Amino acid sequence: MTTQQAKQRLNVASDEIDLGKLFALLIDGKWIILFATVIFAIAGIAFSLLSTPIYKADALIQIEEKSSGGMSAIVGDMGSLFAQESSATTEIEIIKSRMILTDTVDKFNLTTIVEPDYFPIVGKGISRLLGSQQTIEVSQFEEPNHNLGLGLSYQIIITDADKQAYQLLDQDENVILSGSVGKLAKSDGYKLFVSQFDADVGARFNISKRSSLEAIQWLKDNLSISERGKQTGIVELSFVGKDRAKIQAILNDISQNYFLQNVKRNSAEAEKSLAFLKGHLPSVKTELNSAENQLNTYRQDNESIDLSLEAKSTLEVMVKLEAQLNELTFKESEISQRFTTDHPAYKSLLDKRQVLLEEKERLNNQVQKLPKTQREILRMTRDVEVNQQIYIQLLNKVQELSIIKASTVGNVRILDSAQTFDRAVKPKKALIVVLTTLLGGMLSVAYVLLRAAFHKGVENPQEIEELGLPVYASVPKSILQSEFISKQKRKLKNTQTKMLLAESNPLDLSIEALRGLRTSLHFAMLEAKNNVLMISGPAPNIGKTFVSINFSAVVAKSGQKVLLIDADLRKGYLHQPFGLENQKGLSDYLIGSADIDVAVKNTDVENMHIITRGKTPPNPSELLMHQRFTELVEWASQNYDLVIIDTPPVLAVTDPSIVGRHAGTTLMVARFGVNSAKEIDAARSRFEHSGIDVKGVIFNAVEKKASSDYGYYSYEYKSEEV
Repeated sequence: MTTQQAKQRLNVASDEIDLGKLFALLIDGKWIILFATVIFAIAGIAFSLLSTPIYKADALIQIEEKSSGGMSAIVGDMGSLFAQESSATTEIEIIKSRMILTDTVDKFNLTTIVEPDYFPIVGKGISRLLGSQQTIEVSQFEEPNHNLGLGLSYQIIITDADKQAYQLLDQDENVILSGSVGKLAKSDGYKLFVSQFDADVGARFNISKRSSLEAIQWLKDNLSISERGKQTGIVELSFVGKDRAKIQAILNDISQNYFLQNVKRNSAEAEKSLAFLKGHLPSVKTELNSAENQLNTYRQDNESIDLSLEAKSTLEVMVKLEAQLNELTFKESEISQRFTTDHPAYKSLLDKRQVLLEEKERLNNQVQKLPKTQREILRMTRDVEVNQQIYIQLLNKVQELSIIKASTVGNVRILDSAQTFDRAVKPKKALIVVLTTLLGGMLSVAYVLLRAAFHKGVENPQEIEELGLPVYASVPKSILQSEFISKQKRKLKNTQTKMLLAESNPLDLSIEALRGLRTSLHFAMLEAKNNVLMISGPAPNIGKTFVSINFSAVVAKSGQKVLLIDADLRKGYLHQPFGLENQKGLSDYLIGSADIDVAVKNTDVENMHIITRGKTPPNPSELLMHQRFTELVEWASQNYDLVIIDTPPVLAVTDPSIVGRHAGTTLMVARFGVNSAKEIDAARSRFEHSGIDVKGVIFNAVEKKASSDYGYYSYEYKSEEV
């Protein structure tokens, strides 16, 4: 398989979604998921316990259609005049209006906000759980006009609990005024009246002032109004808050204010018409008296004159006609308050009046044909009777409207007064705990999957082999070595300064894997130009040095003479596991300040020698290109069975490309879950450009993961006791 074909196959595989792999990733991240879920669950429990309980009070109101009902039988058309249909939606908006809510704001002094000064976030909840809540009731608080609207915050501090004394402080802790419970305290435009408090000495309460509009908006935010069912006229009011007694009182007050304004509004129409009629009664009575006096005077002056039969008939018709016109006048004054002249009812009234006026004109023309004396008597008699009927009619209307006004009860009925539920409606503790637990689980799962999506480290040797590089050994991650490195990073006092795993724990799985590498490499180096092995890698911190020193020890224990050379002249630390000094090493030999006998040092491992890196030179690459390095490699190849050269990462520096020209065999180390396939391929390409053939890869620090198709097996052997 060519390199290009391997890359194409890798790209195709990466585009496939493997559900089994996703499930395996979740198994690998089970501890992260479990930890995050538990933390979120604990946070949800803490939140539900520390959150302030919110209670709910509700009330029920019935809104009936406005109708005259039984009043029609008493007042006739007057009752139907005041009959109006009332929409529940309209009434709901009336309840939310400032006209209704302003009275509640004033009654409960909602423009003043007073709360205990708790520790931020958790203080209030802890105080509530411990039962140590402190309360204060402020009936009046006023600040100077120049401070209005600035949103300033003040504090009340209890100075003497026995005498119930307190002080008001500003934001700079300056004392504004001092006072005691039940007395109005004044100072420099500030007024404060504290009704009562239940608190210890030193307790603090935050107090501030808000505008009436802000208080009304607060009422609207916590007030919910809805109609039960469709067009039932049954309206449910609910109010939420922290104080059970207070929210019940507030909702009762809102309901009562709405009920009273509804009654007042319904009786206002009758009262308005009543005032109109009473204003006209004196003038009508005056006209009646004047007409009667004129008639009597005329009769006395002209002796008694009896009207003819025809004149009496005309008089009756004219009186009835005038009565109808007067009735229409009353109706017009009332209907004009509700409709315009374009309304059909108003037009019908005007048409009826026009017909009556035409009939009146006809009768007047007929009267003109009568003798003068009878004509005058007829006119005066008509005026008396018409004014008399008008006066009687006005008196009747006044009585009718008085009855309407007295009997008005409105079209609103409070079915259920406000009551507060015993259980808090917020927070819903069980729901919060369940949701936060689920949120923690989902976020942790998302984190595990996203981390896997963005982490492109190789976790399967097959991915490396698809690049055309054979994997010579898969070295499991050593727990003992990891603990040693962790202690070194934490700089624990009892940490030993050196540790060679091949010596301290030769049965470790990592060492067993390196023994397998020893066998595989023996056959791979049969056709090599020399016995020099270079070990490199794509990037730092992949365990390259760990592999080099332990593999050297494993080979040396097999009886072969091994020389380990630290060619990382920048950061090499091969001397540390052996407890050697980093002096007179490779760099010293290359610059000619140390002979080869001095540079080669003995180790505690039999048949194994080492050349440390020496002092850090300013020009590592140039030193490695020196002829003395070539001579060193040739000498080592002749005097040792195996020469292992540990080099820095090839993608970081060019040193491995220089050293690789002298090595007969080159191996790269790749770390499980760290180096990506592209990174490994780039390192191989870097070597190929320098004419170096990479034999294969040592897959280091392999871990047991469900998401990896590759695993390793460990077996434990115990010697039998005889």
